Amino acid sequence: MMSFHLIITKKQKPILLLSIIQLIYLFSILTKSQSTLCRTSCGSIPIQYPFSIDDGCGSPYYRFILSCSDTQKLELRTPSGRYPIHNVSYIDPHIVVTDPFMWNCEDGVNYRPTRPFSLDTSTRFKLSSQNQYIFFNCSEEKVIVKPKPVFCEQFPEHCDSSCDSASYLCRHLPECSFAMSGSSCCSYKPKATESLRLMLEYCTSYASVYWRNVGAPQLYDQVPQYGIRIDFDIPVTTRCLQCQDQSKGGGGTCGFDTQTQSFLCLCKEGNFTTHCNDHENARHSRNVHVIAGTVTAISAFGALGIGGGIWYLKKMKAKAPVTCGVQSNENRLF
Repeated sequence: MMSFHLIITKKQKPILLLSIIQLIYLFSILTKSQSTLCRTSCGSIPIQYPFSIDDGCGSPYYRFILSCSDTQKLELRTPSGRYPIHNVSYIDPHIVVTDPFMWNCEDGVNYRPTRPFSLDTSTRFKLSSQNQYIFFNCSEEKVIVKPKPVFCEQFPEHCDSSCDSASYLCRHLPECSFAMSGSSCCSYKPKATESLRLMLEYCTSYASVYWRNVGAPQLYDQVPQYGIRIDFDIPVTTRCLQCQDQSKGGGGTCGFDTQTQSFLCLCKEGNFTTHCNDHENARHSRNVHVIAGTVTAISAFGALGIGGGIWYLKKMKAKAPVTCGVQSNENRLF
């Protein structure tokens, strides 16, 4: 049987040894950072289930959706780009994002070109019905721009084909000290998102406004604010409830295995399949102290392969916002 031997010269030995030590050190840093529990905030915004900013935490339905920048700014990843997140509500499940390409008060009549905004249909996201859209400088040959009759407030289903040039939002632009009138501004709240894309083809710019609940008396319980409200679902499972149960080991964090996407309860002692006091799997999880099932021990020669694995993981994360999910007309804004 033929055998092979690796011949290393005296000059190469220090270089090879130094490279292996560096790779082992790099992996030890990665392992240490992943072995901690999931981060619970990004800046001033709390991060709770089903979201996460660490892979293997939260629900796999929202994997690679949120990112936290080095400056502690939370962003939403979508197929059309990254959008700053203004706030997250877990009681009334929704997030509010801002589109930097939207019209704002500082623009005035200097309308900037905008771009389409889209959502990933593989997630549990959907555009909120509390959104309303303002369009500027529309072509009246292509778009019906006129004041809506009073009865439209009671029967909005009969008034979906026109853009209201006398709307409250055009007369009281949120956060602006001036108001626009006439055909330069109109508000639109259509049933289908396809018509929103058509509107943008014939209008110069747009702004998204959502009606925020403020808990005031009913006539004044909502105020308009700029942004795009996106509602989301919180998947509730028995395993997740058991994992978070304080009586079962102090409460763990709901997560998943990044290879199989099966449920994991992330605890200080390790990763378990049900809850933190799951002693049945304690022997297995004793060697699994890191999120995503990363091994805690590494041989010197295995470090070479891990260096490539780390590069591949970063490459896959960088592509995630573009390739994750399939777009459809029902989930696109424009």
